[in-house]
Amino acid sequence: MLTHVRLDTRSPNDFIKILNEKNKNIQEIFLSKISELTKTVDVKVMMGDSTVTSQKTFDPKQVMDYFQNINNNLKDWSLQDVTTSNNEDLRRIFTKFEVMVGNYLISGHISIQFHVLLYYKPEQRVIDCQKELSDIVDLTKNKEQELSDNSDQFVLNKLKERGYKDFDHQKLFEILYEKDELREQIYEEIEKDADVDFKELSETKKKLFNELDSLLIETYQISSVLIDDPRLISGEEGCLCTFDLEFIKNNNREGLFDPRKMSNDIKENISKRLDEFKLILKL
Repeated sequence: MLTHVRLDTRSPNDFIKILNEKNKNIQEIFLSKISELTKTVDVKVMMGDSTVTSQKTFDPKQVMDYFQNINNNLKDWSLQDVTTSNNEDLRRIFTKFEVMVGNYLISGHISIQFHVLLYYKPEQRVIDCQKELSDIVDLTKNKEQELSDNSDQFVLNKLKERGYKDFDHQKLFEILYEKDELREQIYEEIEKDADVDFKELSETKKKLFNELDSLLIETYQISSVLIDDPRLISGEEGCLCTFDLEFIKNNNREGLFDPRKMSNDIKENISKRLDEFKLILKL
């Protein structure tokens, strides 16, 4: 009977059934811990339209600390660092670990996946920044439209001041096309005459956007359910706890092996490793 063992997969083998039962117990403890660590609290936040409302959130750092504590207690396991991945509004905290038992490799993966929702801090400065930005947008829009509507005439007047007279619009564009420095000077003078410093307004707008970014607050949303790898990859919220058992031959992982050929000592030590992990989950 050749098999690849992802614990929780059905098997007629008695030992694999025992491991599956242990795995089920581990998952139940893990889910209970994650449910406790991701209990939500209400926080006040501000919407984009300045409405203040209440939003539920939890603290991901508690989960990171819990995962780190698990790693710290897996003394002779090979470990991956506790990692947070970002993908727009989807975030994942995870770690992986493995240990050899004879020629068999036990590898585990725990993670949570949750969504991030952005709001503003409920502060007056958010409203002030939005008002300043709105005023800048309106001012520049009106001035740019005014310059656009009268651009030809503005340019003609500036050229006449420089002695260019009695030419049509085609000639106007030829002059501007050929004389880069003249063109830049004329447009700088036109913007100056418009009583609007577009460069300064642009810098102010950039600073206001940066300030608004600094006033953002993240809230976190998760479902306290166990999910599997496909659901994790598809972006579902929840937590994952999986174990795989593989046979190592010539430093290669064998996808299939016969659990009936495992010695009693190997079986006992594999069981002890899972029991050890279960105890660490409760710390």
